Amino acid sequence: QVQLVESGGGEVQPGGSLRLSCAASGIIFSAYIMRWYRQAPGKQRELVASITSRGNINYADSVKGRFTISRDNAKKTVYLQMNSLKPEDTATYYCNAYVALSQLDYWGQGTQVTVSS
Repeated sequence: QVQLVESGGGEVQPGGSLRLSCAASGIIFSAYIMRWYRQAPGKQRELVASITSRGNINYADSVKGRFTISRDNAKKTVYLQMNSLKPEDTATYYCNAYVALSQLDYWGQGTQVTVSS
């Protein structure tokens, strides 16, 4: 059974930091591209960051220079370090694991991030 379990969300003031984690089980983690998405109320889900098994990384323009994605294949975990948080970063953050050109595509349950003063 495939599971992606996110943790690390919470409420933080503007300018603060949070580190999200996503622990995977039931998959050959190193074979998957790992991605973080977010969805704010009333908005479409958007891709925040992605990292391939080889460590190739991409970020949404809105988070470049503030967020850092990383992965630990031995721990089957992907991280999202979020610094200089803004109110517009408030959303539910989802972890996604997928293999390109396949039907292997899995989602976590999401973790809430709220940035508010």
